[in-house]
Amino acid sequence: MTSFEIEKIPFDADSIRDYPDPTGRLTNWPAVYAINNRKDVYVGETGSALLRMAQHTRDPKKKHLDVARILLDDTFHRSACYDLESLLIQWFYSDGEYTVINANDGHRNEQYAGRQAFQPRFREIFEVLRSRGLFRQSLEAIENSDFFKLSPFKSLVPDQERAVHDILEALFDDFEKSQSTTMVVSGNPGTGKTVIGISLVKTLRDIEAARGIDDAEQGSSISDFFAGGYPEALEGLRVGMVIPQQSLRSSIGRVFDRAPGLDRSMVLTAFDVGKASEPYDVLIVDEAHRLNHRANQASGMLNKSFEEINERLFGSDSLETTQLDWIRKQSKHSILLMDAEQSVRPADLPPEVIGEVVGEAKASHHFFPLQTQMRVKAGEEYVRFVRGMLAGAPAPLPELGEYEFLLIDEVGAMETMIRKRNQEFGLARLVAGYAWKWKSDPKKKGMKRIPLAKRPYDIEIEDRYWRWNSADTDWINSPAALEEVGSIHTVQGYDLNYAGVIIGPDLRFDAENGKIRFDRTHYFDKKGLENNPKRGISYTDADIERYVKNIYAVLLTRGIRGTFVYVCDEPLREYFRAFIPTVS
Repeated sequence: MTSFEIEKIPFDADSIRDYPDPTGRLTNWPAVYAINNRKDVYVGETGSALLRMAQHTRDPKKKHLDVARILLDDTFHRSACYDLESLLIQWFYSDGEYTVINANDGHRNEQYAGRQAFQPRFREIFEVLRSRGLFRQSLEAIENSDFFKLSPFKSLVPDQERAVHDILEALFDDFEKSQSTTMVVSGNPGTGKTVIGISLVKTLRDIEAARGIDDAEQGSSISDFFAGGYPEALEGLRVGMVIPQQSLRSSIGRVFDRAPGLDRSMVLTAFDVGKASEPYDVLIVDEAHRLNHRANQASGMLNKSFEEINERLFGSDSLETTQLDWIRKQSKHSILLMDAEQSVRPADLPPEVIGEVVGEAKASHHFFPLQTQMRVKAGEEYVRFVRGMLAGAPAPLPELGEYEFLLIDEVGAMETMIRKRNQEFGLARLVAGYAWKWKSDPKKKGMKRIPLAKRPYDIEIEDRYWRWNSADTDWINSPAALEEVGSIHTVQGYDLNYAGVIIGPDLRFDAENGKIRFDRTHYFDKKGLENNPKRGISYTDADIERYVKNIYAVLLTRGIRGTFVYVCDEPLREYFRAFIPTVS
């Protein structure tokens, strides 16, 4: 038996003024509402629904909406309403049936008494709204989508909200002083760096377009930026978001296309920035550690472009110039989202460059650390455990709660478990280190003409065979993903519900020295091994080992609900058995 009700009211001043309210709950009770027409939807919360509706009818931005639905519940209080409002905005945006016209004025992911008990009620409300045609997809499909995971309306936990507030405060202060600055947002995998970047772009564009504080529903920590001269300070703002990885860049481009005030053209490569004829006011760089220094690029054309950009921006082509220098030259304010321990190739920014820019940001009070683990349900201690284990200095396995972390002795059994979890939760995938040649690479001469099912297998373990990911972009959602194995280049920056991680023979255990070692003979990422003769750099096994261990740390922290591990090297498997619960 449900205790909630949904009042459907025509969205016009006369209907709202004359609407009966015998219980008084439409004028004095916590409520959540959605106002829509066939195309757009606006979601809010209030303690006086009819009064708030009347205010909205006077807003030119909402004049085209025609029906309001007010959600009432005996148990609602303002914290529950904030929570449901935030969820509905994210669900509407991610579903895509309507365009969400809310401003991104701060959606808080905050705890309150009884929050857990409200979650089934909220999902029940979703199902009722879906039955009435307001949603087209199932809730599972919505919450597994990139649109939900990368939503510009994502609820922020307190340290994310604090970082966004402090960045905005610093930005407006720097605007007033007319000084150029570089900020750094630092955090481990799963702390929500990408979400903060997307949220910042949306928030800046919404502040620029704001009329005043009346548009801010929640009175959040950033609501004040929507009034008091802040919108005028952003007039004509030129803002962009730089995404070094091709796959993630494509996904974020689709996310931007769906959100008012954003569009795909704002999602950039470093080369786009370097070639831009007009500088940017603000550039936000996701995975900034993946920017390149001067190293061999993927094509001769890009090598030539690197040289030309250096000459155009700095007057000469210095081998010391990096893509980070392009970002800083081409923007008045740059915001770098980074984690040095997620660098996975020698062409990535060198550690000393990252250290220098982090030091500058700390010295100027433009450094914003993130601590809260948003992805892995086992928490931040799990991430530290994984990194310590790969470094050969494991701490005791932390308490994992319901998180499934298992070492699997047979790779076929792990595949079966991944398929089962995929049926239950979706987004369960096999991933691996780059320890096998990519024979089925569709870019190889003549390979595109061969149907996928007839291409050679890349990975053979025991009696199992797989191909590497056949899709360069959005692989985890591609039709063939469950039959394939994803590499670091298709999963970095993404969330999975379950990850089945194959640790290949590129890592082995040296029993004599008690160390985990890199084996170059079983590593096949050409760009991951490539020396830098132009700069006179040759990479030793110890150099490459750092990147390979970073790769596995990234893969082992993709799973929201669980991570299964299969290790090819038997001595390494036995070594891990002391730290990871085992399924034989």
